[in-house]
Amino acid sequence: MTETANARKIAFATFVRRALDEARATRAWSGTEVSRRTGVSRQTINRWVRGDWASDPEAERVVAFCEGLGLDPATAFTALGWDRTTSRRTPPSPPPMDPDVEALLRRLVDPDVSDAEKFHIRETIRYLAYRPTLPLAVRKRGDAAS
Repeated sequence: MTETANARKIAFATFVRRALDEARATRAWSGTEVSRRTGVSRQTINRWVRGDWASDPEAERVVAFCEGLGLDPATAFTALGWDRTTSRRTPPSPPPMDPDVEALLRRLVDPDVSDAEKFHIRETIRYLAYRPTLPLAVRKRGDAAS
């Protein structure tokens, strides 16, 4: 392996490791949660951290990893030594939807569900989406009273 290839692997592994550390520290995300939110398998992320890859990571996976963590993919591309203008990237697919939300959406389009039931589902969703968030101290006191 050339010195340049090794340096690129080390730089990208450092970038991935820092991104994972940041996700753990600021969001309390485990490796599994990072994988779920980015759509990149844990095995792939672990290979990136170890610098254990024979060919360059796929641009789509790098973009998905970065966007799932709210990072600029350009930083990862720089670590890999890629020229952003020449790499072909497809837009990443959205992260997987929560199963409960999927179930609600299925019920909203199901012709066998009554209009009244659909109305109640929509009203409940609106209520939850727009209700004010309680300060943390109030929430903790409420939990302690239970």
